[in-house]
Amino acid sequence: MAAQTPSSGSSRVAMADVARRAGVSAQTVSRVANGYQGVHPATREKVMEAMRELQYRPNSAARALKRGHFRTMGIITFTLTTYGNIRTVDAIAAAAADAGYATTLLPVRTPTRRSVDRAFSRLEELAVDAVIVIMETPLRDSAQLVLPPGVPAVVVDADHGAGTYGIDADQVAGARKATEHLLSLGHRTVWHIAGPEESHAARRREAAWRATLEAAGREVPEPVRGDWSAHSGYRAGLLLPTGQDCTAVFCANDQMALGLYRALRRSGRSIPEDVSVVGFDNISDADAYDPPLTTIDQDFAELGRECVREVLEQLRDPGSPSRRPVVRTRLVLRDSTAGPQCGVS
Repeated sequence: MAAQTPSSGSSRVAMADVARRAGVSAQTVSRVANGYQGVHPATREKVMEAMRELQYRPNSAARALKRGHFRTMGIITFTLTTYGNIRTVDAIAAAAADAGYATTLLPVRTPTRRSVDRAFSRLEELAVDAVIVIMETPLRDSAQLVLPPGVPAVVVDADHGAGTYGIDADQVAGARKATEHLLSLGHRTVWHIAGPEESHAARRREAAWRATLEAAGREVPEPVRGDWSAHSGYRAGLLLPTGQDCTAVFCANDQMALGLYRALRRSGRSIPEDVSVVGFDNISDADAYDPPLTTIDQDFAELGRECVREVLEQLRDPGSPSRRPVVRTRLVLRDSTAGPQCGVS
């Protein structure tokens, strides 16, 4: 007699139901469900077919308790409105998937320690093995982020406290390369459209731009501040001086550089004949700007891989020392930079 299929009104299909349908032991079903080797291929296929017929779904929570982990990483982020954060989340999710982990995303609307603590608690309820925090701005109510004890965690894009695992792209080297490139072309100085004052990345890029000019003995103009958007880059571009007082601009991101393009054209200036422009991020459309934008490339894929490597290392060895790897940045040369056309010594 054929095994009975549990009716739609019965309780959830159990492992014993699958075992009866496949004609094997519950232990064999358990081994197949948990991905263990050593099950004969024909037997494995019988079990899988029974699972499909009965629409059996292994209890992931029970398997996690048995194994001691859930194969899931949590991501806490303060905003998903910036290009860098979106690319970082995508890179972490891709790297986690490659390592056999799912990801759970939890945005924190208000960057306070209390909000982050609540986010950690929520992720623990959702059963994650580790947490990656993308911390673009400082906490409003605390000098440093304090991570809950016993939770494998990595912090991205932050001023890291002692004992924390922190990862960031090399913002300093990137901004230095951008500024040095413009100086090497013969420009007397480099103006800067900075990102938001509260942004860790914006502060690092601005500080490196300033230090590079000072090291070269050049005048340091007052930076003009934007909010990462193209519109703010446009507004900032209208505030820049005209003529030979401003022949080179380093923008803290590519979107603001796009806004600067519009502002320069509105004032009758050409790129790069009158003003050379360098951005930061190397967004996918940067080579479609007119002219294509010289920019600093961040290796977001490697940033994601480093985040996942770090939390996996903590899971393997909870006592491992904290590391702070820095992901490289590189200058991508395109057509938006050239030497000054006249009158520059």
